[in-house]
Amino acid sequence: MASRKKKKAQPEIEGLRSRIDDVDRRLHALINERARLARQVGVSKGKEGRLVDFYRPEREAQVLRMALERNAASRASGALRDEEVVRLFREIMSACLAQEEPLKIGFLGPEGTFSQTAVYKHFGHSARALALSTIDEVFHEVEAGHADFGVVPIENSTEGSVNHTLDRFLVSPLRICGEVELRIRQNLMGKMRSLREVKRICSHPQSLAQCRQWLQEHLPDVEIIAESSNAEAARRARDEKGTAAIAGETASEVYGLTILAADIEDRADNSTRFLVIGRRTFGRSGRDRTTLLVSTGHTEAPGALYRLLEPLAKNRVSLTRIESRPSQRRKWDYVFFIDLEGHIDDAPVARALERLKSRASLYRVLGSYPRAVL
Repeated sequence: MASRKKKKAQPEIEGLRSRIDDVDRRLHALINERARLARQVGVSKGKEGRLVDFYRPEREAQVLRMALERNAASRASGALRDEEVVRLFREIMSACLAQEEPLKIGFLGPEGTFSQTAVYKHFGHSARALALSTIDEVFHEVEAGHADFGVVPIENSTEGSVNHTLDRFLVSPLRICGEVELRIRQNLMGKMRSLREVKRICSHPQSLAQCRQWLQEHLPDVEIIAESSNAEAARRARDEKGTAAIAGETASEVYGLTILAADIEDRADNSTRFLVIGRRTFGRSGRDRTTLLVSTGHTEAPGALYRLLEPLAKNRVSLTRIESRPSQRRKWDYVFFIDLEGHIDDAPVARALERLKSRASLYRVLGSYPRAVL
């Protein structure tokens, strides 16, 4: 009886495999057609243009949002998860864009950091990720044109802002071209077999802070060492007996480490927001964010900050974040970094910013860019 069922199932499986092969052929043909069309778009923009001139983050954001809408409409028929659909379309766009040469993207290295993961999430794996030693170097390489874009951390949902990135915008002419939101999963890893063999733990200060409670509960007597990056901590864990590292899964693969404890971050929603920096401003995508750098000047007049923000409220423009930093011009003088919803080409935003600009002693639009897609 069992053998008859097995014989009956075999032709059915072979039939399904044949249909899958047919779908694969059609998919392949369509992907090649998309690549040809993408190349024609590049040719139509002129033979003298560089690859970076063909990249349009607002267009990519629109393509991904349309993919999500189609996925929602077909969910009842067994659609893939939204994250997988976005990843697939991102990689297709990445491969199509890199037909001649890949985009060069600077990030805070070394290899195996969360910043590198953010690069691939936003640009796909056909981009060339350039590991750089500091956030300053990421800015410098993009400013000099050695990298097309850079990816830098700006804030963590648990530990707050990355002040070094904010401070670089005070002196850099670069613009914000996009953002990436990355769910941060911290893992304890090393060459040892158990937690009992861990003598010291290395990681970036932000990662150590994000895992503070777990460390106090499980390894209260172990030496804690701050490192310049999680990847550098993973390198030490590879080379030093008794040293473990806190880092992402990619670092364990790059440095050949065993994950001793997974997902040890104190908050399950721990996420980091990264900014994509470049040398120009892009158009509207329909769901955008604008970042400003403003100052009220060195004044003690009451209501100075209120006067700056009032035009946003009157034009119904939502402020999503405000952060103050020393201006580096004189003591006790501060500037404000402001995130708001919308693009500078949106009429309500344009009206609000025109009024805000007239009231500010310092006013710069750091970028209008697509909001992160997932």
